[in-house]
Amino acid sequence: MAIRILTDSAADFTPAEIERNHIQCVPMTVTFGADSYQDGVDLTREAFYERLQKGEYPSTSQPAPAAFLEHFQEARDAGDDLIAVLISGELSGTVQSAQLAKDLLGYDRIFIVDSRHATVSMRFLVNEAIKLRAEGKNAHEITEALEGLSGRIVLLAGLDTLEYLAKGGRISRNQANLGNLVNLKPLITFEDGSVKLCGKQIGFRRAYRQVAKLMEEQEPDPDYPVYFLYTYDKSNCFGFIASLKRQGVELGRPKLRGVGPTIGTHIGIGAFGVVYVKKVR
Repeated sequence: MAIRILTDSAADFTPAEIERNHIQCVPMTVTFGADSYQDGVDLTREAFYERLQKGEYPSTSQPAPAAFLEHFQEARDAGDDLIAVLISGELSGTVQSAQLAKDLLGYDRIFIVDSRHATVSMRFLVNEAIKLRAEGKNAHEITEALEGLSGRIVLLAGLDTLEYLAKGGRISRNQANLGNLVNLKPLITFEDGSVKLCGKQIGFRRAYRQVAKLMEEQEPDPDYPVYFLYTYDKSNCFGFIASLKRQGVELGRPKLRGVGPTIGTHIGIGAFGVVYVKKVR
C-alpha cells in the first residue's frame, strides 16, 4: 500500500517538479475568448503571460469531477491511499468536484484537504505532504498535519496594478482608474481562505516597507523555508528582497517561485510577495 499525493494546477508546480516529487496534478481550465486550455498541459506559464500582456483577459474554471475520478479509481484499484491538497474552497469549486468524485466512487481511503490557500502558499502544504510521506507518516497523520499547518501559512503580496482586480469584479473600475493614476500598489493576503486587501501604498518602495512591517507582526518560523513569489517579471520581487536586506532582514538564499494562470488571471504581471510559516507565540 502506497500513499499518493494529488493537487491541482493552482499550486503552480512545473511538469518537472510534478514528476520529480512523484505527485499527480489535475489541471484547471483557462479560457481566452473561444480558446480553452488545460493549465500546464497545453498552456505554459510563459504563453499565458504573453497573451495577458497583449491585453487579452482570461477566465478560469474548476476541473470536473471526472478529472478526479480517474485518479481516484487508479488509487482504489491499487489499494493505495490518496491525499488531495486542493485550492481554497472559497476561491473555487475544485474541492466540491473532488468530493463528488469521492462520493461517486465510495472509496474511503481518499483524503481531501481544502488548503485554504492557492499558488505558492498552497504548494507549501503539498511540499509538507511529500516530506511527511517520505518520513513514513500514514495518510491520517499527514492529513491532520496539513490541516494544522494551513492556518499558520502567511502569504503577503503586492500588485503592480489594480487593473485585474477590477476586471475580476473585486473593485470598481473608477477605483482602479484612480489608483493607477496615483501609482497605488494594493497589498493582498489570504484570510479564512479568501483573498483580502491588507493595505495600499503609493509606489513599490512604500509597498516593500509595509510588507516588511507585516512580516514583523507575523514573524516567520525559522524551522520552515521562506519563499518569494512573482508573476512573470521578477524585477519587483528582486526589489523587495533587496529592500529586506537593506532593513537587515537576512533570509538566506532567496527561493523564488512563479505564480501561474489560476491566480495570475486575477493579479496580473509584476506582482511580488512572500510566503512562510509564522512562528507560534
